[in-house]
Amino acid sequence: LNDSLAAVPWMPARGGNASLELASRPPAPAAINPWDVMLCVSGTAIACENAIVVAIICYSPTLRTPMFVLVGSLATADLLAGLGLILNFVFQYVIRSETVSLLTVGFLVASFAASVSSLLAITVDRYLSLYNALTYYSERTVLCIHTMLVGTWGVSLCLGLLPVLGWNCLHDRSVCSVVRPLTKSNVTLLSASFFLIFIIMLHLYIEICKIVCRHAHQIALQQHFLTASHYVATKKGVSTLAIILGTFGASWLPFAIYCVVGDPDYPSVYTYATLLPATYNSMINPIIYAYRNQEIQRSMWVLFCGCFQSKVSFRSRSPSDV
Repeated sequence: LNDSLAAVPWMPARGGNASLELASRPPAPAAINPWDVMLCVSGTAIACENAIVVAIICYSPTLRTPMFVLVGSLATADLLAGLGLILNFVFQYVIRSETVSLLTVGFLVASFAASVSSLLAITVDRYLSLYNALTYYSERTVLCIHTMLVGTWGVSLCLGLLPVLGWNCLHDRSVCSVVRPLTKSNVTLLSASFFLIFIIMLHLYIEICKIVCRHAHQIALQQHFLTASHYVATKKGVSTLAIILGTFGASWLPFAIYCVVGDPDYPSVYTYATLLPATYNSMINPIIYAYRNQEIQRSMWVLFCGCFQSKVSFRSRSPSDV
């Protein structure tokens, strides 16, 4: 995933094409690449947005439920990804070191992998909250959430350690991918993991849509007719799910596909052009999963205003509404 950002100076490659590549030469003044500036700006925005979400969830005792724990995991992963993009820019133009570069690459791989995996965990939680609505608030659910968190961060950490432990192309340029210093086999593994997660999320959201429509139909039968409010609520729910999945796919699919079909000799602008939108997903996540939630809105009032405005109406939401 978007990785070799990490301390990867922008240098001419063979054939006159420029590519993201680790510096293996002595430090030398480098012209600042506008693409790197945009990645740094994107990382700054990501870090600021998600730092607020993490602070709100940590500050508010009422936001310690399983669904908000998963939202906090997503915000933490995106926060680390944003910091990684900033560090990448600093190390790329200030400190040039293979060791530091590999560590930053691993940090970014782990952070973005945790972000994508947290999205899958939230999707599973949404599905369970609808499919097992009567038993959702139980110790079994808490155990399931903790298991998903351990799996999410454990797998992400392992993926981040692979480049650091030697799965890189520093000593063999022939195995480099479009995202140096990651190898072709490494980015293929990461892309395949993304495609698998995307397919699982697509399947779960289709099932969620079926459940939502079935619930609306059952309510209509009980009231002997389908009211306009039921139709609007159902349509809104389906539209929200479409926006969530569409945003996720539009952000990551171009980069994941290019990692598989791209050639390291292609101009680096192709890598940047597909990588930058992928970072936007971490910028949009807090808006979709946090700021729209009214419990978090209430906590923001408390955190930033020092008091809760009782005249402001808030409606408690179920986990599936997050």
